[in-house]
Amino acid sequence: MNVQIQTVHFDADSKLIDHVNKKIDKLRTFQDNIVSVEVFLKLENVAHQIKDKVAEIKVNIPRHSLFVKHQTKTFEESFDVAFDSMVTRLKRQKEKMMA
Repeated sequence: MNVQIQTVHFDADSKLIDHVNKKIDKLRTFQDNIVSVEVFLKLENVAHQIKDKVAEIKVNIPRHSLFVKHQTKTFEESFDVAFDSMVTRLKRQKEKMMA
């Protein structure tokens, strides 16, 4: 599984990167044929001084690409909510493939 973490408009500290990596490793328990995972952590509305933290997760599995996005006031919370949404989508996708 190829994992890419990209930050936009800021530099992530090692604590945030470790948090993301630990969670991403857990995705294998829900779907075993994940090809790649892309995580984007962004600061939005930087020009207006409203700095919302956005987390986007894109998971590529054979013949499908799943995408979730969430925005809150902290990167950890944004990523955790997006991660939970991705887990739900992966479970649904797996059920569809089994049916």
